[in-house]
Amino acid sequence: MASIESRSHPAARKAAHPATISQHNKVLDELDFRANPDFADARRGFIATIPDARIENARGRVVWDMGRYRFLDAERSPYTTNPSLWRIARLNAQHGLFQVTERIYQVRGFDIANITFIEGDSGLIIIDPLTCEEAARAALALYRQHRGQRPVRCVIYSHSHIDHYGGVRGVISDAGVRSGEIEVIAPYGFMEE
Repeated sequence: MASIESRSHPAARKAAHPATISQHNKVLDELDFRANPDFADARRGFIATIPDARIENARGRVVWDMGRYRFLDAERSPYTTNPSLWRIARLNAQHGLFQVTERIYQVRGFDIANITFIEGDSGLIIIDPLTCEEAARAALALYRQHRGQRPVRCVIYSHSHIDHYGGVRGVISDAGVRSGEIEVIAPYGFMEE
């Protein structure tokens, strides 16, 4: 394997300590980064995305922008970064609408979490509607652009971390919940959390 020591990265502000370089070179020697099906797996089911997964709020303020992570396009990690962590960051940078299996879709990379759409017989079940409403709204719009205008019938929160419920108003309305048209399901104790 090539030594990390000879690599440089434009964002590096301080040289890695020789001990860090030595440890990162050990990672390169121990892990096989050549035969790697993980990137094909991460792109499996890809349907479409929006440029840089760039999402703005109503005032034009950018709330999410994967373009800021273009430095991850470099296949090789800078000498200051653990090669395994670099690889995981590159895998996580895949964004857009993906088909997981029949009737199950995800939008990835529009936030720090994923949003899942299940196509039920009478409409959509949405699991974990992201951190902010703008990201959730953009994810639902991308889904609908490619899968049709199915109504949202249910939202499920898997747990009480904000990246799993914070964007709910981007996919449903209070009126829809009050009328009983949309059900929201959360774990026991969710409101106390």
